[in-house]
Amino acid sequence: MRIVADLDLCQGHAVCAAEAPEVFTVPNRGKVEVLDTEPAPAARTAVTDAVRYCPTQALSIIDGDQHRPTTLSRKDNHHG
Repeated sequence: MRIVADLDLCQGHAVCAAEAPEVFTVPNRGKVEVLDTEPAPAARTAVTDAVRYCPTQALSIIDGDQHRPTTLSRKDNHHG
């Protein structure tokens, strides 16, 4: 799993940092900084939630040999 951030879309809401603080940070009045572009499998759920809940859809996950990022929308949520 590799994370891609589109800084043109990011507005610094910091939802990602709240969902996965070990992977993302957002400085005050800044844009997302990906601390770990290839996080461990144990972080998968938190990273997926961060990507899914990003209000501007600025984050994507690339799995394996994929060349195109996968974005997740809130309607993809399978939590209850």
